[in-house]
Amino acid sequence: MPKIKIAFLILITVLIFLSALFIGPRIINPVGIGDTEREILFSIRLPRVVVALLMGIALGAAGAILQGVLRNPLADPYILGISSGASLSAALGLLMGIYSFGRFTIPLTAFIGACLVSMLVGVFGWRRGGLWPERLLLAGVGLSFLFHAMLMLLMSVSSDEGLRRAVLWMFGDLAMADWSLVPYGFIFIISGLVISVSRSRALNALILGDEFAHSLGFSVNKERFFLFISMALMTAASVSLGGTIGFIGLLIPHIMRFIVGADSRVLIPASAIGGGAFLCLADLIGRSIMPPMEIPSGIITAIIGSPYFLYLLRRKDVLSI
Repeated sequence: MPKIKIAFLILITVLIFLSALFIGPRIINPVGIGDTEREILFSIRLPRVVVALLMGIALGAAGAILQGVLRNPLADPYILGISSGASLSAALGLLMGIYSFGRFTIPLTAFIGACLVSMLVGVFGWRRGGLWPERLLLAGVGLSFLFHAMLMLLMSVSSDEGLRRAVLWMFGDLAMADWSLVPYGFIFIISGLVISVSRSRALNALILGDEFAHSLGFSVNKERFFLFISMALMTAASVSLGGTIGFIGLLIPHIMRFIVGADSRVLIPASAIGGGAFLCLADLIGRSIMPPMEIPSGIITAIIGSPYFLYLLRRKDVLSI
């Protein structure tokens, strides 16, 4: 039964992916494609839809992992301050005039910032030889507020026009998607996904408690460390590809639990697939609803996600992992 549901999710994702390719301000007929349509399809739409798919996969899977590791249904990859740190790093890079990497400047500085913040959260969350969920969560929240405040300070005192690009990027503006970034993002996201899926049995045990995991022969500290690394890899890669996009890591795992159940061996892949489909759909809506103006995908995910999540909070079973 789970295999059938996963296959159905993949089918829906493929349909949404193809719709995002051919539908937009200019609808492209796949039967007769001219030179202009081919340029739009392969140079503009395909890279951004692929980036949307990869980012959604990363955020959906990372959300499922983090909610299990922290045993907190309201946990989200961005609650650990990774996105705020990446945004601050990118803004600092622009303000200091680091343009030597060209179009790689924002993604590279964002990825470095995300990795550094992940390490910092891990340091604060480490106690007695292991990562403690409560300390991770509190460290992430504290650092998130700090980095966000520093970013707002930079934006308020700076007149640098380059910050406008950083602001658009912060809202998940996939119009800046680039083919040259896809291989790097793909490697990190797939690596994180493979690590997390290989540790999914351990995650099931950790959700039931450290003592239960110990009784099954799992090293709690080691498993929690590997799962944290996989989440950090995927989140950092996602932020570097297309900016900060919220609600996917928070919302999609809850929806997938209703569809495929709470078994992490199925939930992580399902959340990855669902996240990819959701962000592709958000990108399609953002560039089609008010042409020629585009709405950043991060705004669309928040508009769609927040009301639905409030609806989920009305359900008695939403606060269970």
